[in-house]
Amino acid sequence: MADDPKIHAAAAQVLSEARCTLGEGPLWHPTRKQLFWFDILEKRLFSVVGGKEIHWQFDDCVSAAGWVDETTLIMASASALWRFDIESGARIHLVDLEADQPLTRSNDGRADPWGGFWIGTMGYKAEFGLGAIYRYYRGELRQLITNQTITNAICFAPDKSCAYFTDTKTGKIMRQTLAAADGWPIGEPSVFIDLGGEDFGPDGAIVDTEGRFWNAQWGAGRVAVYTPTGELTAIYPIPTAQASCPALGGEDLSDLFITTAADGLDDPAAGKTYRIHTTAKGQREHRVIL
Repeated sequence: MADDPKIHAAAAQVLSEARCTLGEGPLWHPTRKQLFWFDILEKRLFSVVGGKEIHWQFDDCVSAAGWVDETTLIMASASALWRFDIESGARIHLVDLEADQPLTRSNDGRADPWGGFWIGTMGYKAEFGLGAIYRYYRGELRQLITNQTITNAICFAPDKSCAYFTDTKTGKIMRQTLAAADGWPIGEPSVFIDLGGEDFGPDGAIVDTEGRFWNAQWGAGRVAVYTPTGELTAIYPIPTAQASCPALGGEDLSDLFITTAADGLDDPAAGKTYRIHTTAKGQREHRVIL
């Protein structure tokens, strides 16, 4: 395995020493040139400014964000979507998200090319089928996918043809055709990659400018890269098992950032956030239109 040409030799560098219980949702803000990420279970949003780590503390679980403008994010919490002011730390309620369901929280989410924001939910204890995937678009929150257990891997092809998502519990990464005009789903999703027989689970994901699918794999300690036709083409190892979500950012959108989780692990490397330089180029994160 060490001689596998798909495995990149570049060592993962520690970006943040903070040991997140459940690191998730890395977002490279393209105009601020700034990385944001979450520790869902500790209810924190993290960032790095001028080499110094900062964080915001909340009273509920927070998990995913998209950028709205230079100073504003849309942010998902356990029970709502919020407009978040980066400078002041204030947040304004946009819409409830399963606020009447105390057993669920938000999980993976990402902005789409039309200015919408997709967000998944799941049970706090990963109760079977309790989660769903929603889209917030032009002020409306609409449910798209139901009967999910652990929603993950929400991302979009650069040609706007489709969305990807997974229920980590099943191991199947799905592809959903989207309408060119407004980005709403067309027809039923199909299986893009079936990892159901593996001893790890597909977690968060992104798609680069060439249409390659980058998937953090929980339990495998890696980000795996697949061609647009689903063939494994590259592996980026990290020094802890629970890789949770990737992002491509930095000045040329070639730095791979990976969040991880310390939950349940006696491992000093677990929960830290890592960076690996690559020769790939990430998509500029789409702006959410509120």
